[in-house]
Amino acid sequence: MSSLFAKPGWRAFRSPDFKFVYIARVASQMAAMMLDVAVGWLVYDVTGSAMFLGLAGLVAFLPVVLFILVVGNVADRYDRRNVLIVAMSVKFLASAALFAVASWPAPNVAIIFALLFTFGSARAFYQPTAQAITPALVPKDDFANAVGWNSTAWQIASIGGPAIGGLLYAFGSSIVFGATTLFCLIGLLALTQVTSRKVPPRDKVTWAYLTAGFSYIWSRHIVLSVISIDLFAVLLGGATALLPIYARDIFHTGPLGLGILRSMPAIGALTCSLVVLAYPIKRRAGLTMLGAVAVFGAATVGFGLSSNFWVAIPFLLLMGAGDMVSVVIRQTIVQIETPDDMRGRVSAANSVFVGASNELGAFESGALASVTGAAGSVVLGGLGSILIAIIWGKIFPALRNRNELATPQK
Repeated sequence: MSSLFAKPGWRAFRSPDFKFVYIARVASQMAAMMLDVAVGWLVYDVTGSAMFLGLAGLVAFLPVVLFILVVGNVADRYDRRNVLIVAMSVKFLASAALFAVASWPAPNVAIIFALLFTFGSARAFYQPTAQAITPALVPKDDFANAVGWNSTAWQIASIGGPAIGGLLYAFGSSIVFGATTLFCLIGLLALTQVTSRKVPPRDKVTWAYLTAGFSYIWSRHIVLSVISIDLFAVLLGGATALLPIYARDIFHTGPLGLGILRSMPAIGALTCSLVVLAYPIKRRAGLTMLGAVAVFGAATVGFGLSSNFWVAIPFLLLMGAGDMVSVVIRQTIVQIETPDDMRGRVSAANSVFVGASNELGAFESGALASVTGAAGSVVLGGLGSILIAIIWGKIFPALRNRNELATPQK
């Protein structure tokens, strides 16, 4: 095993603390992905409404906006290990409560949304803090490798979570929430093994301090460009939120089919991320990101026009691959360009953009689908993503001309 970690692609795992945080990251994302599948299917099954399906995404995203200034402050002023432990504990309790509610004969949608909001609040604190703690876990030379592995954690969970969630849902929604509770417990236990205990200096809290993350992003055009292109491209191309409609009404498959559909983008993304780890992006990083966003949009259009389950699969795989390239480039540039004492606030600000692109995009897709139909919503969103790639290439020369990925620009 030690010889494995000595290989270039595995350098970050030489740190025991990184291993435990990585386990917690995978467990946390597994729980979140399974919960998303279960809540989406349960809400659509109870209400039969595309609008309510989109509203579930909005409820999950709302805490990111409400707590944005608090999250960054906490991540930069307190022991990040302890923040992660508290956030994971709240996830565990919210998941356990969803397990209880789903066991009722007639689950109440309002209560489900309240618990989803609680789970989302914990995620709002967890994700930026987990990003901010990474530099303290590995040597500087292993940082880019650690960022790459952090991206694979999301994709591993995105493959396993929906597939397992869809399979378990066949035995009842409460079974899925029981499994999410177990994953939260695994993540919590892993975090207790982390030894890194760095309490940062606590500067005076002012409005400028609280909003420094947004100010920094706005002042660094390369950071602003990679964050904003992800926001608008995925906001428009939010096909994932409509997969329950495709699974039930277009492809006529059950929860297992939904789990397979949800897993396909992640399989494409994980495959692509492993290739990137073995063959890192060394040149033309900016053009590569613009191309990846365009590929994501084109694949979204292809999926939207699909009327057959098996025809749709390759498009979902390609969507995941394009998105993964964009994610790796964005995360690496943002973290490399950001000073350590600001990583919590910048990561928190970044989480708003990421959350908006996913959760708010789910609401946008659901609302548009209620007017144009699911296929119309997906196709229009994919075309919008392609247009965004073209526009961003024109208005952000810092992105278009970015060559090296991991070396900060002078």
